[in-house]
Amino acid sequence: MTTTTYENAVRIGSTTYQVVATADPDLSVDLAGVDASGVLVAEGTIRLPADAGAKIGKLLAQVLEALGRLSTPSPLSARDRPANANQPWSRDLDDGLRADWLAATTETPTADLIRSIAKRLERSPTSIRSRLARVGCDPDVPGRELSSDGAQVFRVQGRDQGRVRGKPDSGGEGVE
Repeated sequence: MTTTTYENAVRIGSTTYQVVATADPDLSVDLAGVDASGVLVAEGTIRLPADAGAKIGKLLAQVLEALGRLSTPSPLSARDRPANANQPWSRDLDDGLRADWLAATTETPTADLIRSIAKRLERSPTSIRSRLARVGCDPDVPGRELSSDGAQVFRVQGRDQGRVRGKPDSGGEGVE
């Protein structure tokens, strides 16, 4: 009978993990992890039937990957979100956003302007960009109102386009 052994080590942070897998005839997988000072921080052994190695290996890889994602903090945790994230927009905020955007020149870099407005209003740049179309501003060009073609692209209308219109049942005539 032949014994086959596989060994590998990986360093993650200050911990070095070593894996030794042996097939003789069943599979045995030993894992040990030691920190920089040599203290054992991880240890375990799995014993498997020889014909289960590949399938159990895939299963363990999936489980460990999923657990790793769960333990990793999300990119934007609640404490990292802007203070006004998910807060409703008032007419004053909408009017201020519109005025700020239309006062800018076309030479102003769009991304810089959106970031500065977002920081001042404590909102995300994404929320500012999407709100610009709703208040009738072209989110791609500082200082420019949203055209009717642009409104169709962004699917906004009425007050969302920076205009006040009559009710739909008022004969269809809007007030510009």
